[in-house]
Amino acid sequence: MSDLNDEYDEYDERDGQDERAYDERDGELHDGLLEEELREAAAILDPVPAGLRRVAVDAFALHDLEARVAELTFDSLVDAIPVRGESDPPRMLTFSTDGVTVDVEVTADGMIGQLLPPGPAGIEVLSGPRTHTRLTADDMGRFTGEAPPAGPFALRLRTGREVVVTEWLRA
Repeated sequence: MSDLNDEYDEYDERDGQDERAYDERDGELHDGLLEEELREAAAILDPVPAGLRRVAVDAFALHDLEARVAELTFDSLVDAIPVRGESDPPRMLTFSTDGVTVDVEVTADGMIGQLLPPGPAGIEVLSGPRTHTRLTADDMGRFTGEAPPAGPFALRLRTGREVVVTEWLRA
């Protein structure tokens, strides 16, 4: 029993040292860093079963049940002829649905796009269940923003009366 108490005291001392190290850095860990570390630990120690992940993604898809899905109709990685001498060309994407077209150009520096027919809209760059970035299209349907996340992403457009969600793809 005394061995167990000694281990506990040793752990308690280390724990106190760790807290002091954070305090010496003038504050607390950033929420994003802590969240990322916790996600990594959970993925290693207690991964989400594939079946449960599929059910969760399907349930999230019902979130915008009345949204129209804009299909990818053009992707420069697949449909365009490569330009000789261009080392990192922008990726051109076109999504279409009944009456709405979204043209997007994605580079390492950011993203620009336009809605057709032109008009104001709220745009969310989705990255999993969370919104990565919120953008606004002007009266001409033009929008700009930072580069989408490295993983899968989609765009959710909210015009006056309707919601349009693009297909998911990787930048």
